[in-house]
Amino acid sequence: MKVLVTGAAGQLGYDVLRWLRVRRVECLGVDVDDFSLTDGAAVLQAVTEYNPDVIVHCAAWTNVDGAESQPEVCCAVNGVGTLNLVRAALSIDAALLYISTDYVFPGTGEAPWKVEDTPCPCNVYGLSKLQGEDAVRALMTRFFILRSSWIFGVHGRNFVRTMLRLGAEKSEVRVVDDQIGSPTYSWDLARVICDVIATEKYGIYHVRNEGFLSWADFADMIMRKAGLPCRVIPVPSSEYPAAARRPLNSRLDGSLLAARGFAPMPSVEDALDRYLEEERLKTSEG
Repeated sequence: MKVLVTGAAGQLGYDVLRWLRVRRVECLGVDVDDFSLTDGAAVLQAVTEYNPDVIVHCAAWTNVDGAESQPEVCCAVNGVGTLNLVRAALSIDAALLYISTDYVFPGTGEAPWKVEDTPCPCNVYGLSKLQGEDAVRALMTRFFILRSSWIFGVHGRNFVRTMLRLGAEKSEVRVVDDQIGSPTYSWDLARVICDVIATEKYGIYHVRNEGFLSWADFADMIMRKAGLPCRVIPVPSSEYPAAARRPLNSRLDGSLLAARGFAPMPSVEDALDRYLEEERLKTSEG
């Protein structure tokens, strides 16, 4: 198997490449410096030159608030860019795995979203990712769509790293407690990606670490496990107005993963423990 990974400089693409190399799978990582997703000719050239069996599409516009003021740019990258990649994949008969998000759902209610539930994004970013999903589903038969949520990893900026910094600087932090979801370790998500693309079990999956909690709960867990005395004060989302509306219910039903024979995801707490250990090792080696 030969795999092309887009978004190689991002935290998820970085970990996908790490896993592929651990498994001795031939792979190539590309990012914005290699070609623009919005340039269809450049995408086609890069894909046909490498000629992969599978494309893992991690690249995306991820500035959620910025998408509200630049919707054309966001939708061009996540929607049209994905369409360009789909066309290129079809030209060489490659399978494609597309990374999507809980933001394709409206964030209402309290029940976990199932893969068959009807998407209805509450912001531009979610709409753009749904456009990418639509391009994949409309034109391909050999595809995987993996929706995940609240991703954190050792390569790049994320909520955990922000909390660790604030916890070392401040005696207390205010964190929203009415948005509920599952923080997901990019290393664990990357493992599932590599498991899935080695099969022909095509379709849509929800993949996230086990357990539902609020951002405030997660922040408290981070402070406790890192041994930081910083107090976490839970506050409603209304205290943090932002350009983009955030879904209050980001719970994803991940049961289909095990039902189709894949190893389940570890708990959020276990994932955080391993993340913090990897950060400590990086610091001690650095």
